[in-house]
Amino acid sequence: MDTAVAPDTSPDATLDTTGTPSPPVSHSLAIRGMTCASCVARVEKALLKVPGVTAATVNLATEQAAVSADAGVADAALIAAVEKAGYQAEIVAEDAEESAHDAEAERKSRRDLWILVGSAVLTLPFFAHMAGMAVGVHVPLPPWVQLALATPVQFVAGARFYGPAWKALKAGTGNMDLLVVLGTLAAYGLSLWIMARPGGVGEDGLYFEAAAAVITLILLGKWLEDRAKRSTASAIRALMKLRPETARVLRDGREVEIPAKSVASGETVLVRPGERIAVDGEVIEGESEADESLLTGESLPVAKEPGDAVVGGAVNGSGFLKVRATTVGRRSRLSAIIRSIEGAQASKAPVQRTVDRIAAVFVPVVVAIAAVTVAGWLLAGGGIEVAVVNAVSVLVIACPCALGLATPTAIMVGTGVGARHGILIKDADVLERARHVSAVVFDKTGTLTEGKPTVAAVVAVDGDFKRLLRLVASAQQGSEHPLGRAVLAEAEARGVTLTRVENFRGLAGRGLSAAVDGVSLVVGSRRLMAETGVDTARLEEDARAIEEEGRTVMWAAARGPNRLLGFLGVGDKIRPEAKAAITTLKARGIEAIMLTGDNRRTAEAVARELGIDRVIAEVLPDGKAEEVQRLRGGGRTVAMVGDGVNDAPALAAADVGIAMGTGTDVAIETAGVTLMRGDPALVADALDISRATARRIRQNLFWAFVYNVVAIPLAALGFLSPVIAGAAMAGSSVSVVTGSLLLNRWKPSDHGKPLP
Repeated sequence: MDTAVAPDTSPDATLDTTGTPSPPVSHSLAIRGMTCASCVARVEKALLKVPGVTAATVNLATEQAAVSADAGVADAALIAAVEKAGYQAEIVAEDAEESAHDAEAERKSRRDLWILVGSAVLTLPFFAHMAGMAVGVHVPLPPWVQLALATPVQFVAGARFYGPAWKALKAGTGNMDLLVVLGTLAAYGLSLWIMARPGGVGEDGLYFEAAAAVITLILLGKWLEDRAKRSTASAIRALMKLRPETARVLRDGREVEIPAKSVASGETVLVRPGERIAVDGEVIEGESEADESLLTGESLPVAKEPGDAVVGGAVNGSGFLKVRATTVGRRSRLSAIIRSIEGAQASKAPVQRTVDRIAAVFVPVVVAIAAVTVAGWLLAGGGIEVAVVNAVSVLVIACPCALGLATPTAIMVGTGVGARHGILIKDADVLERARHVSAVVFDKTGTLTEGKPTVAAVVAVDGDFKRLLRLVASAQQGSEHPLGRAVLAEAEARGVTLTRVENFRGLAGRGLSAAVDGVSLVVGSRRLMAETGVDTARLEEDARAIEEEGRTVMWAAARGPNRLLGFLGVGDKIRPEAKAAITTLKARGIEAIMLTGDNRRTAEAVARELGIDRVIAEVLPDGKAEEVQRLRGGGRTVAMVGDGVNDAPALAAADVGIAMGTGTDVAIETAGVTLMRGDPALVADALDISRATARRIRQNLFWAFVYNVVAIPLAALGFLSPVIAGAAMAGSSVSVVTGSLLLNRWKPSDHGKPLP
């Protein structure tokens, strides 16, 4: 996340009683009263002045601030700083109900609509008068009638602009509201001055219609903008609605209905057909299917039976399930998804730094241009009326709203769309880097393969394959490796009785050593056999045949004296979607690389089947990050895809780390992108939505800047009336938000086809 960083004003504040630095505390504030990018810059600046605050990021679209501060910083100090800057703030509680916020937003929207309708009714005669003049039809509108119509529009309908404008003025800064107030008051005041001049004035010599029309058009634009901004947050609201409010649990043998947030880990939850599952858990009784589409993007229901995991928020199908709760509350998968999306939507794209610097000086520069406009027209002999009217146009049209909304609205929609299709993007930095990816490095096991290996062959030197399986399986009792679990499953299937294991020791990336039945064993790779001094030549021909089929060979040997016992051939099915995923990346000009600790023959066999041209094999876990760094050193932007604990360093070393959501928590926490289902095809989709979002950000900013660069000079030169300026200003903000909403049309592309 790009944040503004404050100097360290309290070096001792981050030390706990032991002298160890304490981790920063995160605060989330709801900010009210912001209208443009200038407001964002001012709120961030105010927060960073609070002693102990290390970073602050304010989002105009979500109207929230994310603050990182030392442990001793109080919420009250943050709120006071925001209020001193002229805005309202309140702490957003971690368990705050989104429904309450939605209800308040809906009430505000209705209130704003009624104000807009009233303003439009009062302004309608002005529009009729101007339209009549344009076609040569006289619509009478005496000066006193114009004054009576314009006054309530100026001071009642337009009241929302005065408070923020005055606070900005007191703070020595400016914002959109100040520009609107200065512009419309100038037109209104000029009309009053003309009416008060000796000799009177005709009904066509006043500028009340400009002031009224500008306020009405801006109110219309703000109402449309607010409605559109709420649409950008649709992904969060949809996920919030997945949270069931109640759950039925078994307590003391009775079925009890309790609040879902009160379910404790380990309790048995009853789920009837058609209900939403209240918690993450494991099925202990019953068979059904679950619709997890809003969580994983998987369109088809997933079969569930005892032993299968279920996700809170998924919809149960036709069966009755008993589920043992494993993860509840804020630790649940749904809560983690929501926090991830909220974090991404609160972040800033790198380009936003430039926008923030421009916004900080934008309003003062516009006011200066308006003053120059007045002076220029007076010197040119245009008269005070022409000079003021053109200055009003400059003030009204130069609104920094579009600049403030260009980036956050695109990020909100883009990350929301990605989440609906099973792609969680951590922050805006990842979006920016992902669009440049030119090489994707895949771990093999659990990423390109299903991660559920099975034993395909047991070859013993003495022909006693059952004894070999018993020894190796007994040794694997201390291992959590997928290959170890495959051996244990094979032993159980064959009814092999395991014996006690002693002196177990895992050898990273190579295998293990242990003592079973008095035999000192080493089990693992060919490299481990060579390091131990065990000759494998006797079975090399058989092992080579197994490896060329894409299976992994687990050698087993006894020590003291060293002698080869045999090997087990373990195979892991390639994911059905993997080949299409590789084909898609290659069609888009992105190189696919396999990085694995497996032996080269096995890795190359899998690579041939998938169409991967480059294989980096026999790499120890510690070496994966070094290999990724080496690839980056070639000037390429590299993404790493993995799912295991040993992939975490490589995920962190890559420009973009992509974790399979079916993998370990360590991998998911390390990665910048999480794929919510084990489908490698989502890798190309993640890069696609990142590129589409980054492209939309650039387009939004281009039009926001071009609009001001072109419109301000035209207004200063007298080519735009205040009414047209007001309409253009309102339209610019609405166009940026609606442009971002076009990202909702994004769909995963047909795999194998290049990007448009």
